Amino acid sequence: MPFTPEELERYSRQTRLPEFGVEGQERLRSARVLIVGAGGLGAPASLYLAAMGVGTIGIIDDDRVAPSNLPRQILFRDKDISRPKAEVAKERLSEVSPNTAIVTFNERLTPPNALERLRGFDLVLDGTDNFSTRYLINDACLVLGVPLLSASILKFEGQLAVLCTKSGPCYRCLFPEMPEPGTVPSCAEAGVIGALAGVMGTMMAMEAVKIVTKVGVPLSGMLIYDALSGNFRRMALERDPQCAGCAVPFGERKLRESYDAAPCGANELEISWQEWQRRSLPLVDVREAWEFSERPSPGVLIPLGSLFERMQELPREPFGVVCASGSRSLTAAALLKSKGFAAVSIRGGIRSKP
Repeated sequence: MPFTPEELERYSRQTRLPEFGVEGQERLRSARVLIVGAGGLGAPASLYLAAMGVGTIGIIDDDRVAPSNLPRQILFRDKDISRPKAEVAKERLSEVSPNTAIVTFNERLTPPNALERLRGFDLVLDGTDNFSTRYLINDACLVLGVPLLSASILKFEGQLAVLCTKSGPCYRCLFPEMPEPGTVPSCAEAGVIGALAGVMGTMMAMEAVKIVTKVGVPLSGMLIYDALSGNFRRMALERDPQCAGCAVPFGERKLRESYDAAPCGANELEISWQEWQRRSLPLVDVREAWEFSERPSPGVLIPLGSLFERMQELPREPFGVVCASGSRSLTAAALLKSKGFAAVSIRGGIRSKP
């Protein structure tokens, strides 16, 4: 549908980029973007997508606003406490962009409803905070052939990746199976700085705009942001030819019957410095070279961004992984465990070393 002069003026004002062109504005206007989770990541992402004039925004969230949400979930205010997040999100986004269609689902994404909810959208943003839903979203995107923007935050670090494209990796390429319960702490357990959610949610919105308008080049690999140092790093990601998700031919992909987490096992992904010392484990340091030079560790330096390229240098026996605060090392340990390595993260990182 072509723009009217009034609409063209409004959308030009929303993008504020003359070089974006009418074609880019048309693509924004016709785009259908689904956000799963209206929390710390989904809130800023949805606000920017609405403000820029995305035609249809879907929101899936079955939660209600709680006081603890307010420091980082900027869609909500004190007066919204106890109200359904999806309901409040629709009201707030409609105020920001009255011409954007806001479609909300006040329910949890489950295997029975996942394909129905994701069908018809051009892009899915995963702003959830639990592994079972992350794997479900990934598999549903693979079944439907919809690209996925996945972000996560923990403590002072955030991660962002574009997944489930025609030739790129999916979430299962990184983590073939769900971590066992208790091996990876949640935001509620480990904490997260509120502004970090804003940084990563805004970056999700930027990548979403690039994907739906075909402007620029979508993010390649995993982008890792360390808020304490202000550094961005990129870790190369490759599609696993043996992946149980994206390696399956398109027409043969199916959702699993259950996405319940596997039962707890004996091995956890985190140990303390004292436990590492007691067990006399080898150590791999996944910080950057400049961090290592400022505060050396007794480990072998293999920056997280080079981890896949240098796997042949990793110990074949159990070993510890360390970074500055314990966030990057936790990511590395989970990745390495999925590749068959017996790696554990040092809790708290170099900053907590006695």
